[in-house]
Amino acid sequence: MLEIRWHSRAGQGAVTGAKGLADVVSTTGKHVQAFAFYGSAKRGAAMTAYNRVDDNEILNHEKYMNPDYVFVIDPALVYTTDVTINDKPETVYIITTHLSKDALIEAQPKLQGKTVHTVDCIKIAQETIGRAIPNTPMLGAFMKISGMYDIEFFKEKMKNTLTKLPAKIQDANMDAIQRAYDEVN
Repeated sequence: MLEIRWHSRAGQGAVTGAKGLADVVSTTGKHVQAFAFYGSAKRGAAMTAYNRVDDNEILNHEKYMNPDYVFVIDPALVYTTDVTINDKPETVYIITTHLSKDALIEAQPKLQGKTVHTVDCIKIAQETIGRAIPNTPMLGAFMKISGMYDIEFFKEKMKNTLTKLPAKIQDANMDAIQRAYDEVN
């Protein structure tokens, strides 16, 4: 089973990102979960979202997991939250930051020895979508790192998920996904 934990602040789109990923995965015949845990329900509060993906029915509905991937879409959470909790040696981190991977690891020693990838999802979102909602760029970076799906397949399926949004916003999200895919280190 593939398990993903998202660290974000309420309002940054982690729940929508987790649900969007679940929508795409569900079109491929796999079983999937997307859910969230809110400490405080107000905008800006730290929160986590989760995905599970498996070929078999998923009977585990607990928030506790040993994630295969950890997405950090608010860079400050690397310093204020233990994003490494319950990880395993092979856990892969994708962290939005303007810092290089080496500078980030130097600034946060808990990431030393871990597989860390960096991409500035907030900057990408601001420049493409016009708002600092880094969820879709994070998914683009994930597609590159994981190789889960071909990027064109993923964008096509994700666009179907975003059909309730205006075409201009859908296109901006596709640009954000592609940019993060191209820029992740």
